[in-house]
Amino acid sequence: MSIKRYGTGSKGAGGQPLPFARATEANGWLYVSGQVPMENGEIVGSGIVAQSHKAIQNMLAIVEEAGYEVKDIVRIGVWLDDPRDFWSFNGVYAEYFGEYPPARACVQSSMMVDCKVEVDCIAFRQDRVAQ
Repeated sequence: MSIKRYGTGSKGAGGQPLPFARATEANGWLYVSGQVPMENGEIVGSGIVAQSHKAIQNMLAIVEEAGYEVKDIVRIGVWLDDPRDFWSFNGVYAEYFGEYPPARACVQSSMMVDCKVEVDCIAFRQDRVAQ
């Protein structure tokens, strides 16, 4: 089984190198690292709606870069800084995953960067399983 890594050597806030891959693919499975509402090394948006859109878009960009689609996502993890943002986040989330709802976990957690939300996912494609 081979392992393919996407986005090693990426930079985070302040141009700091990130010591992990944005995603790792192994035997049909794609594991996408947690994504926050960051663009060019800076957190964007001040509210939960704008930040949710950006975090999900960042995650989906990696999924697509790896050759997967929304329908291939089997599980999503969500971390919210404030539990009061749950219903607003769900409204944004449904815009992206309403047709293909994956399994999901959502928890409250303090963030490592100054944002309101982080998302990660696991996707699977049978046609990428080594024979």
